Amino acid sequence: MVAALLGGLVAHRFGQPPLIGYILGGVLVGPHTGGPTVVEIHDIELLAEIGVALLLFALGLELRFADLKPVRRLALIGGPLQILLSALLGYAFAYAVLGWERVPAAWMGAMVALSSTMVVLKILMGQGRTGSLAGRAMIGLLVVQDLAVVPMLIGLPLLGDLGRALPGLGGALLQAAAFLTAMILVGTRVMPYLLKQIVRWGSRELFIVSVVALGVGIGYGTYLFGLSFAFGSFVAGMVLSQSEFSHQALGEIVPLRDVFGLLFFASAGMLFDPFYLLEHAAAVAGTVAFVVITKAIVCGGLTRAFGYGGETPWQVGLGLAQVGEFSFLVAQVGVSTGALSSDEYGLVLTTTLATMVLSPTLFQVAAPLHRAWRRLRPEGIGLETWEMPVEGLEGHVVVVGYGRTGRAAVEVMRKVGVPFVVVELDHGLAEAARQLGGAVVWGDASHLEVLGAAGVDRARLMLVTVSDVATIRLAIEKGRRMNPEMRVLSRALYPAHLTELMSLGVYEAVQPEFEAGLEMVRQVLVQFGHSTQDIVRLSDAVRDDLYGPMWEGGLSERYQGILEELGHARSQVGIGWVTVSAKAVPVEATLVDLGLRERTGAIVVAIVHGRSVDVNPGAASPIHPGDRAALLGTVEQRRAGRAFLEGSPEEEGSAAAHPRA
Repeated sequence: MVAALLGGLVAHRFGQPPLIGYILGGVLVGPHTGGPTVVEIHDIELLAEIGVALLLFALGLELRFADLKPVRRLALIGGPLQILLSALLGYAFAYAVLGWERVPAAWMGAMVALSSTMVVLKILMGQGRTGSLAGRAMIGLLVVQDLAVVPMLIGLPLLGDLGRALPGLGGALLQAAAFLTAMILVGTRVMPYLLKQIVRWGSRELFIVSVVALGVGIGYGTYLFGLSFAFGSFVAGMVLSQSEFSHQALGEIVPLRDVFGLLFFASAGMLFDPFYLLEHAAAVAGTVAFVVITKAIVCGGLTRAFGYGGETPWQVGLGLAQVGEFSFLVAQVGVSTGALSSDEYGLVLTTTLATMVLSPTLFQVAAPLHRAWRRLRPEGIGLETWEMPVEGLEGHVVVVGYGRTGRAAVEVMRKVGVPFVVVELDHGLAEAARQLGGAVVWGDASHLEVLGAAGVDRARLMLVTVSDVATIRLAIEKGRRMNPEMRVLSRALYPAHLTELMSLGVYEAVQPEFEAGLEMVRQVLVQFGHSTQDIVRLSDAVRDDLYGPMWEGGLSERYQGILEELGHARSQVGIGWVTVSAKAVPVEATLVDLGLRERTGAIVVAIVHGRSVDVNPGAASPIHPGDRAALLGTVEQRRAGRAFLEGSPEEEGSAAAHPRA
């Protein structure tokens, strides 16, 4: 844990994902390097397996069966094809290039076919992209790969003896089918019922323990059925995701998931032998390059062949371009059965770790590579339009991006009748926009053809909500080139980004995190009784300092003074509510009859009578016993007014202090 923490801190310092640091931390305390050494590696591997199970259980809680429907064809048909193609190419590479025998080459092909569920999910969750179309496609393919581990472990040791292998494979498939049927039929009823009973007891501790027990226990049940321990936990999470307790269960499991997941990456690093890498550098480099290129082409190509366009094939291809953790298990079985030599095992192990470390970088380069490819192949631009008006559009809003920000903007425009066109590269999000109604263009907003299809040349406004710097810049540049009169409202990703947006001619920019913080502070000031005018003054002053842009990282003197003024005013003047008692007002009276201001100095600014509210009441406004009255004044004036309206003895002193005029 300490080594992984130190590695994570170093990785973060250099702008890398923490998982790379966790692996390097494991390398430092492994048996192949100097310094402190973890001797009982197998014990750590068992804890790491729990981490894999908890990660997949948490993923299952986030997903629903309906979430995988858009990628079911790719998963059910493309998944087996991907495994078969990758395995054949891996076999050919090991046999023809590395010079391995046929049996070890077959084991190599099987291991190359598997990607890392742990690494991919960790990156997707870290980026918040598990629900994207590319994320769902990767998850669908990974589920099929995890299922394929069982027949691999049964069939590979029996290579050359299909008569023994086929019955074992058939039995494994029947067991898997029986388990999945039982989980869907029984799990959807039993697990929610158990959690409901525990919730009724009101014990948070028992709820946490029950959630972990379900995830890990059902995983162990699948292990007894001959399936993957981690896969069972994933299915348990997906079944539980249908219940009302899924969000609470996910919130409780996340800290445990992250801690045990850390142990997985650290334990993987412990297996790395730097001396083997030095002795076989050429073979390792060649194998790593082969795996990355081959799997990127196979996974990305199949994704494209099944009809997914834009950036999705690039994300899926490069996202799955690594060797997975189940390859460790397959390789260990290969060594124990004598099918793999120690050198062959070392090459597989080193390649697996190297591709895992490269995975975060490959994820990051998917978008730039896609844009570069589109520049080379402009004729291949993916473009599709839905619900476009027959007569065309004029004076509309082009919304670039249908994420959370874009969706919120579109909902408001739809309600007030503002014409708009959504431009979205993610096919899943574009489909969601189409189903809710409105004109949609599926394509990359950084291309003139896509912007032309959205009618940018006739648009009144462009609203850019995406979170990619390059896409924002290109969409604005090309959009204004097509329509110089069009105003652009863009999302700013960080304060310094405002300068670049201004240079591009952006009419107005919004920095979401800043606006969220300002709105939260506004709510705080409202709760502390500050006036609307003062809050608006402060908000405008803060916005001026940011959107100038003149951000210096702190409160400027301009609105520091406003804060001080507001704080002083808050201590002197405020509003308090009081219930009018029958002692003070036995029957209906008017404010002038009451003489509250002359007696106490407090002013009634609102009266609530039942469901009616009288704001800023006049002298002739009625007030009744049981009404709620809002009093404006200093602390002393409000205290005196409260005592008067409640009919307390303090009223006499207050009245004497404020004689009637």
